Parts: sequence; C-alpha cells; structure tokens
Amino acid sequence: MSAPARVLVVDDSPTMRGLITAVLNSDPEVNVVGQAGDALEARAAIKTLDPDVVTLDIEMPNMNGLDFLEKIMTLRPMPVIMVSTMTHRGTEATLTALEIGAFDCVAKPQPGDFRPFADLADKVKAAARSGNRFAKRSQPAPQPAPSTSDFRVGRKIIAIGSSTGGVEALITVLQKFPANCPPTVITQHMPSTFTKSFAERLNRLCAPVVEEATDGARLEIGKIYLAPGGERHLQVTNASAPCCRLVDRPPVNGHRPSVDVLFDSVAELAGRNAVGVILTGMGRDGAAGLLKMRHAGARTVGQNEKTCVVYGMPRVAYELGAVEQQLPLQAIGEELLKLTAARKEGTE
Repeated sequence: MSAPARVLVVDDSPTMRGLITAVLNSDPEVNVVGQAGDALEARAAIKTLDPDVVTLDIEMPNMNGLDFLEKIMTLRPMPVIMVSTMTHRGTEATLTALEIGAFDCVAKPQPGDFRPFADLADKVKAAARSGNRFAKRSQPAPQPAPSTSDFRVGRKIIAIGSSTGGVEALITVLQKFPANCPPTVITQHMPSTFTKSFAERLNRLCAPVVEEATDGARLEIGKIYLAPGGERHLQVTNASAPCCRLVDRPPVNGHRPSVDVLFDSVAELAGRNAVGVILTGMGRDGAAGLLKMRHAGARTVGQNEKTCVVYGMPRVAYELGAVEQQLPLQAIGEELLKLTAARKEGTE
C-alpha cells in the first residue's frame, strides 16, 4: 500500500476545518498533516509540511483563495482542491479557480446534508496521484477563430465528455472552433449550480454560441450545448431534426448527467456522421459509449496522458479500443475540425 496522501486544510472557519479534517482522516489512505486559517498561515505550512494536496477555501480574510491560488500556481505548483459555497458568487469564483489551475472543486455542505464532503477523499487521492503535472496555468486568452474558407459544415455532430480538469480542457478545445462549427454536445461532470455559469463563460470566450442544453433544443450549426448538471441526462434524438433531450434516469457510472448516456445516443443517431472525444477525468464514464460510437463508424479521439489532469476516463477508453487516436490537448480542437471537414468531402 502506498503512503497516505498528505493534506493541508485551509479555511478561515475552525468548524469547517474540523469537519474537513474529520472526513479526510476517516479514509486510511488520507492523512491531514496540518490546518491553516488564512493564506499567511497556509504559506508557512506549505513550506514546513510540504503537503501532497491543499484544500482551499475561496472566501478568506487578508487574501482570498483565488489570489492565493494564483501565487501557489506561480511559485509552487501543486494540486489544490477548492472548497466553495454554492452561491452565484461562489460559482463564478470556483470556475475562475478551475481556469487558474485548481485540480477540482467541492461544495460546502448545506443544511440537511447527511454526507458532507462525500467525495472529497476520492478527489484528494486522485489529486495526490496526479503528481507533478501541475504547472502555472493562466487564464487562456480568446484566440482568433480559424479560417473557415476550407471548412465545410454538414450534418455532423461532435460529442465531448470530460470530468476533473475539464474546465480548462474544454476552453482549450472550444476556442479553436469557428463560429460555424458543427453542432457540438458536451457532458462535463459538474454540479447543477455551475453549468449555466460555465456555459455563459464559454460563450464569452469562444466564437460559436454556447448554451446550457434545454429539452427539445434543435441542434444547429454554430452552436454548442452543455449538459445541465443535476437530475437529468443529456441525449440527442430524432434523426430528421436532431435535438437535445433531457431524460430522467438513474445515475450511470455514478454520474448524472453521464457521458456514456450521451455517447450512446450519438452513436445511435449519427453513427459515422459523428466524432466522439473523451477528455481528462476520473473513473470510466464515457469509455463504453465511445466504443459504441466507434463501432457505429464514428471517428474517436482521446486526450493523451501527458496533458490530462487525471488520465482516468481517456485511459479506460483507450484500453477498451474506443480511441482511434490519442492527442495532446492543444491539438484536439484543430483535429476535430479536420475530421468533420473530411467527412463532408468523403476523404476519410
């Protein structure tokens, strides 16, 4: 058995620090080695304790969590898990943290939560395993859209699945898309309070229109549809007039929405007229669905290990034979445009 993941807990509330510590220490593979009440204490503790992972509150006195995260990623890059309230302000701040380079985020418990921080220990262990893949990651600047003179669009669909590390990965991929990109559907594992704000942020950063998917929304050229987090899965249906469908079903692979549910529907609807992409994330969600897409004739792409925050979902998909080609993150957006253009011209 490998050594337990060593964690520093940073929060200005002693009660919250105690709760996080108790939850983490209940897992034998995690060891909280220290606590800090603000950024100054945390800076000293990081130097002294050299933790594997830091959990970091966003709203703190003296220096807020975002400013401190920037300093960590600049001076001593390491896995950081943000702890946020699920208010609108907290959502925006957490999305910013993920863009800066935070490993993942968790919600502070609400009244009535019976299992507070239920998945925190698993995220901490995944963060510790991510090793030295963390380097300074500044917010990406919007890039000019590629020339569309040679890019022909047709009835093609791009389907993307992502999880941990997906905020940064999706921004990187989608900023390569022109305003007339093929209809694109995305399932990103994310709490329900985050997806609307994330869609709005992507819409500001990218040339196509990005929106949170709604039930019955027609798939249109130049539009990207992000699955809403929460109670329903995103599918695509209706071959004569493809549209989004939000369906009530139990979680699949522990997730709702699930990447597998989306990919399965795309395989059935579009077959060889689709391209499937699996990006960074924990677990195996999407791997079986991507294999189904490939068997249906779709082209499939997986993010390579070197550029993944967590090489989980892409690894399983690759090992199943679902991934036609593995690529570094920066190359995926342009490859998707080539694949969709080639399908139109019949040159694949």
